Parts: sequence; structure tokens; C-alpha cells
Amino acid sequence: MAYKIRILPRWLVFLLDLILVCCCLFLSRMLKLNFNMPQVDAGLRLMLAVVLVFNAVLFYLFKSYGGIIRYTNLEDAQRLVMVNAIASFFYMVVNNFVPIFHFGNFFTLQIVTINFLITTFVIISYRLAVRYVFNFYKALSQVDKILKKKVVVFDASADGQHIKKVMNSLPNGDMEVVAFLDDSTNASGKLLEGIPIYTTQENNIAKLGGDGVELLIMASKHIEAGKLNDLVDNCLKYGIRIQQVPAMKEWLNGKLDPQQLQDINIEDLLEREIIKIHNESIYTELKGKKILVTGAAGSIGSELVRQLVQYRPSLIILCDKAETPMHEFQLEMQDKYKNTNVKAYLGDIADRHRMEHLFEVYNPQIVFHAAAYKHVPLMEDNPSIAVLNNVLGTKNLAELSVANDVEKFVMVSTDKAVNPTNVMGASKRIAEIFTQSYYRHITRNMAKGDDHKHITKFVTTRFGNVLGSNGSVLPRFKKQLERGGPITVTHPEITRYFMTIPEACLLVIEAGVMGNGGEIFIFDMGKPVKIADLARKVIKLAGKEPDVDIKIVYTGLRPGEKLYEELLTTSENALPTYHEKIMIANVHQYDFDLVEKRIDKLIKCARQHYTLETVYLMKELVPEYVSNNLAYDKVNVKQ
Repeated sequence: MAYKIRILPRWLVFLLDLILVCCCLFLSRMLKLNFNMPQVDAGLRLMLAVVLVFNAVLFYLFKSYGGIIRYTNLEDAQRLVMVNAIASFFYMVVNNFVPIFHFGNFFTLQIVTINFLITTFVIISYRLAVRYVFNFYKALSQVDKILKKKVVVFDASADGQHIKKVMNSLPNGDMEVVAFLDDSTNASGKLLEGIPIYTTQENNIAKLGGDGVELLIMASKHIEAGKLNDLVDNCLKYGIRIQQVPAMKEWLNGKLDPQQLQDINIEDLLEREIIKIHNESIYTELKGKKILVTGAAGSIGSELVRQLVQYRPSLIILCDKAETPMHEFQLEMQDKYKNTNVKAYLGDIADRHRMEHLFEVYNPQIVFHAAAYKHVPLMEDNPSIAVLNNVLGTKNLAELSVANDVEKFVMVSTDKAVNPTNVMGASKRIAEIFTQSYYRHITRNMAKGDDHKHITKFVTTRFGNVLGSNGSVLPRFKKQLERGGPITVTHPEITRYFMTIPEACLLVIEAGVMGNGGEIFIFDMGKPVKIADLARKVIKLAGKEPDVDIKIVYTGLRPGEKLYEELLTTSENALPTYHEKIMIANVHQYDFDLVEKRIDKLIKCARQHYTLETVYLMKELVPEYVSNNLAYDKVNVKQ
């Protein structure tokens, strides 16, 4: 049967404290007067009356009776010591300045000192005794033994100690912190608040798992990505689930509820160092500028805007054709960035007239082009739409940027543009080819005396999959997990490069400042990740067992899908930049006149929505495009 102990009424604690204070004073007087009862009894009633009245006032003012006794802590003890010290000072004042007490020497220094020590000891000790008895009774409860879950807290600092106190003191909590984990070897083998501290070595985690530990709570996020990965892998290996404490501002009414513990984010487990940019020229170049961001309501575009805000541009134009996402993002910007000048502009980048209106009204100085159709299966079925959005849209923006003297045009591309096997990748590669050849074309014209004020610098960034973006595999995995599975993976060997959305956008902004025109920047993305391994880790982090609780089903490669992504074509070499993680692809150069003719022909065909003819013309523009879609195998280009 579950234990149930009622909390003592405050008035009862108040009376008990007063009784103990009087008893302690009586004992102090007896000790000072060597148990001479006639002397002890002389004037005792008057003394007790003064003690009762004054201590009652002090207890009321300091609310020393307000705490729950069985949860007495250091703060409660400090409050009681303070009350007793003030009372002792009052006794000395009364003894020296009130005649009736002064001549009787009722509150001598010896009596007050003895009384202070005895009263402090008794009042604190009885509270600690109640706490000990309560905890002992809880430990004996059979139900409590069954329900208690053994927990380990990572971080033996003040944060970890606080989480341990919170978890162990919850009235109806089903968790018991039995150890600390810390990546510092200095604390290893020591005890903290009566429980041991272990390092994060695998043998220690194996021991804890063997002892029945079920959960590791991350009280601190100050741990390197590599060490965090090893810790998570070892915990999952020995059946220990990992959860983290939310930010303190998210605690309910300032208190932590076990229901608020969160599964650790897979984004935190990237097996590489997070790129960091320290380029002061970014602020100099972007401050006070009018910046256009296309695809601003998407995952990449919206994060770009959030990061651009900190560089204090004079205006950010949000361009997207998705009404509802744009409306929601506009509300977010109004709530979070009230002092930033942001304008929402609904428009399709493939609509030349609408884009002309945008440039005419706002006259942007820098363009970040993130708008694109990127879902591979959808673009395989709709190649003409991929061309109209990804190629025509880019062409419109590039030409209007040059016509309106835009300083820089930064385009977001993809690793799927490298040796493309699908329509989406091929359309992005064609967009890259156009902007690069167009830049070389206007550069030559400028050298011949073109009347443009300056040359628009075209820069391209090329990177892999972005965790959490629209179309990313992780949101799909999480939705499938919530439904109870199965989780679907196309192939057991399929791999992808991954980066986080903030990293991707940081790279794009850095490229906008670093680029001098015509470059394709690529990012050292570390090791590629097997999607099947990623799926297993997502399942384990949710406290489930892969292929037992949640099935993993392999559905086969989709039309146009690669097993492995690349960041460079076989004909490209990477050149270093001032940042070790960012390189420049030395790509093949194209003649603009020929490219322009072929792209115009491609766009004309796409507007008629001729599927096979559109794919044929794409292959003509991108010879390395070898489709993995059986429907397009018969579309061959004569070399």
C-alpha cells in the first residue's frame, strides 16, 4: 500500500517551536545555576513570558514555521539560526537596559550563549530527525521500491546538484538519482551529497547499466560534440535512455516536472565540429543595406533572415509565394524583431513582371536566393515545373539584379547538383551554370566599356542535406515514430552529408561577404552518415528498440535518388580559402552565348510542359546528368 503522510499544520509547528524555545531556556538556566531549583525558579515565569512573546513575533516575521518539515534544507536551517541570533541579541539588550531584568541578571551572557547553542541544535535537529524518519519510511514502502527509476545526472557541478535535489525531492516522483557522471577525471571516485561520481568511460556506463540505471539526465550542454556522441552511443548500448533538462525559463512555475524532460536532439549528435565564423567584415558589408531574401518563408530562407537581422540592415524584403508560411513568419518577425524594418512580398520568382515590380519598389542591394523546388520525387514527376522555378526563377533574379545594380547575388545550391541523377539536381546545376557564365559575360562587357555602374558579383554556396529543413529526413522519421512506426528508409547503404540549418545559413552569409564573383563555395561537411544508422539512433533516443518496438522498412531507391551524394564533380578540384572548413570548387567554365540559347530553348519547352523533351534538353545542358529514373533512361543525348 502506498504511503501517505499528511503535512503538519503550520500552527502546530509554530506552537511546537515555541514550546521547545521555552524548554531550552529552562535547560540553559539550570545548567548555569548548577540545577539549583530555587534559583532557577526565581523570576522564571517572567522570563518565559518575554521569550514566548518575542519569539512568537520573530517566528511570524521570518515564517520559520512555513516550510514542510520533512523537506527541511540548508535555507531553512539558516533562517532558524538567524531567528535565534536575533532573539539572543534581544535578550542581552533587555538584560542591560530594562531595570527589572538588569538587577535580576535573568539573561546573563553565559545563559544567553548556552541557550543559543541548545535552542539552535534542538530546533534544527528535530526537523532533520523528521526528514530522516520520513525518508526511511519512504524507502521501506514496497510500492516505492517498485516504482522508483534509477537515474544518473551528467555534470557534477552546481547545475547537476540542483537537478539531483529537484528529482529526489518531488513528492510523487518516480525517480531516484543514484550517481553523477562527469567528463572530468578530477572528481572520479569521490562522493557528492552521498552518491558516487563516475567518469564517462564505457566501463563505468556498463557498470551503471548493469546496476539497473535506466536514465541519464543531461544537466549541462557544455560538452563537445564528439564526447557527447560517445556518451550517447555508450548509454544506448547498455540500455540507458538519455534526456535533457529544458531551459530554466521553461520550467512550470519555476519548478521542474519530470514530464518536461526532453529527448536529446539528433542535431546535437553530428559527428563533426560545428563550423564557426569570426568575420568582422560581415557586419561592415551588411549594415545599413537593403537585402532581398527569396524563399524567405522556407526553413533555409527564414533562418537566413533571423541571422541577417543581427547585422542591422536597413531593410529586409521577404519574398515567397507560399501565403500561409509567409504570414506566420511575418508574425514571428513582428513579435521578435520589433525594431527591424521587414517587408513581406508575395511573389513567384518565375513571374518576371512581379519580380520587376519588386526590384522597382524596393531596389535591393544584396540578394540571397534561397527559393527552389527541392523534393526529388516530386520534381522527377514534374520536370517542367522544376525548370520554370529553379532555372527560370534564377535567370529572372540574376538578370534583374544586374539591371538594378545589385552588389551581390548569393545563390543557395545543393550537393545534388554534382553529377546529378535526378531532375531537381540537374535543374540546380543549370542554375549554377547560368549564373557563373552570366557573371563572366558581364565582366567581359564591363571591360569593353559597358555603362553599368559596377558588376554584380555572383556567388554560389553548395552543401548537403540540412537537418530539420522542409523535406529533410528527420521530420519524417519523427512523425513516423509518433505514429508507432514503421520508419521507412529507401536503402540500407544510402548515405548523406548533414548540417544544421543555422550552420547552412551561416555559410551562405559568409560566402556573400567572402565571394569576389563567380565562385562556388563548398563546405567540409565531415563524414557522410548512413540514413539507416540515423534511423536507429532516432528510435533509441526515444527509448525504443529498433526492429523490436519500431520496425525499419527498406522501400527501395526512389526514381532519381543516389546512394551517395558528392560535393564535387570528377572534373572539379577544391581550392582553399582563409577558413579551413570552406573551399572553392574549381568548376568547368561555359560559354554564355551557347548557355543562354540552350536555356531559352529549355524554358520554352518547359512552358509547354513537354516532359521527355524537357529532360532531353536538360541532359544536353548538363552532360554529366545520368538519370536514375527508368522513365528517362531512353532520353539520350547524342554527343
